[in-house]
Amino acid sequence: MSDTEQARPLLVFLNEVAGGRKLLKAVRERAGEVPFVAVAAPQNQPAVGQLIDTEELRDAARARVEVTMSVLSEYGIDSVGEVMDTEPALALDDAVRAHEPGEVLLSCADETRFGFTRKDLVEWARKRFEPEITVTHIPVRVADDSIRWDVIHTLVVATQTVATPDLVQRLKERAAKQPHRYTIICPRAEEVSEPEIVRNLASTLAELYRDEIDATGQPMSPDPFHAVQNAIQHYRVDEVLISTFAGETSRWLDEDLVGRTREITEKPVEHLEVGRPAAAVAAAVAEGGES
Repeated sequence: MSDTEQARPLLVFLNEVAGGRKLLKAVRERAGEVPFVAVAAPQNQPAVGQLIDTEELRDAARARVEVTMSVLSEYGIDSVGEVMDTEPALALDDAVRAHEPGEVLLSCADETRFGFTRKDLVEWARKRFEPEITVTHIPVRVADDSIRWDVIHTLVVATQTVATPDLVQRLKERAAKQPHRYTIICPRAEEVSEPEIVRNLASTLAELYRDEIDATGQPMSPDPFHAVQNAIQHYRVDEVLISTFAGETSRWLDEDLVGRTREITEKPVEHLEVGRPAAAVAAAVAEGGES
């Protein structure tokens, strides 16, 4: 029996967040030594966008899992995923029982607390599972943006354009001039299926990670203004970048998303118009659509 066959799985637990570059690095370092990677998330409020509607909690948790799995796939790492109980401690307990991992990568914000007694999740997990199971905290420090003035936190709003070369290149160019941290929210749209949104978002995140650029993101509720409004209210945003296709009308523009966003923040709000990828244009022409 090989060492990998004797080893236990790696559990990636996403509490409120969809991981990030540091989580990916940790998984890549361990992937060759474990039989498989499991990704799990509780049905709780995401740190990005702060969805309020409880009916959306499962969708938000599923999106965190699927985006993370898709990013791992971009790096050749296969994984399995599942959505768990709303209570993070119960969800983590269930995931550990289900997969019997040798290590848990616990991705959550610093000082994440739960329950009526407000227990610290990381401390609870270590007392609960170690030494039989190693618990490694992969911190997500959104609050650090408020003290690191050398980093620009850009909120990117993009759905149909999220994986376009124009947008990805613009994000890379900005980060090359000054360190950036990108939070990408993708309001769901009828024109794009959710699996496609997940794949496209993951592709962009993976591309940014290859250039050592910090970024996170996930699909959101269909109301883009609601998502932007909550993101601006709940954590530091230095600028907002709203991306649409050039020369086309869209629901976002019809509803004046750019203007409405400028009304609720003093931060710069930029409307970036990008071109469609050549393959998409060719497909549209072949179908008798756009020229």
